[in-house]
Amino acid sequence: RSWMFRRAPGFFDVVAYTGTGSQRTISHNLGAVPDLMFVKIRDTSDYWAVYHKDVGATKYLKLNDTDAVATSAIPWNDTSPTSSVFSVWTGATNTNNNEYVAFLFATLSGISKVGSYSGTGSNIDVDCGFTAGARFILIKRSDATADWYVYDSDRGIVSGNDPYLVINEQDAEVTNTDYIDPLNAGFTVTSSAPAGLNASGGNYIFLAIA
Repeated sequence: RSWMFRRAPGFFDVVAYTGTGSQRTISHNLGAVPDLMFVKIRDTSDYWAVYHKDVGATKYLKLNDTDAVATSAIPWNDTSPTSSVFSVWTGATNTNNNEYVAFLFATLSGISKVGSYSGTGSNIDVDCGFTAGARFILIKRSDATADWYVYDSDRGIVSGNDPYLVINEQDAEVTNTDYIDPLNAGFTVTSSAPAGLNASGGNYIFLAIA
């Protein structure tokens, strides 16, 4: 299975650009301030650089790795994005003459939610402002090593076992765990979830789509 997203104002945009190796801004057509960005070099190998609003522009994560958040001004030029541009410097987001693609997401009321929560070890209700629950959920612990967990309603977001994938690996889906539950307003992270989803005091970022 795969997930496809169509450009839509206020929700999702895709930008392609050529790197310069110098501090710069890249224009986008999201029509809102990006809350989450994935940037990948297209013509050679490097990691997927991740920006999240609750992590900030002085830090970054790697979508294809389990690493905790790292501190560096380089990927985002130490500058938060705006409703018209995002900033890059060099390295994984702007090496001279290399080709890049950027995927930008924003929170759109009733449609998508980019946010974060603190782990408790008990059930956590994550309110996304939805009315019929989340159909797609991406979660990553940001303050420690952990996988990028993906759930979707096609596989099943139910009160019992919920199959999931980790997108930083090529492993088959896991089908025998109950780490999340449905919630009309968003989703619930259960008390049985591991440290990668719900450790007491842990910090977690997520993207949810209704």
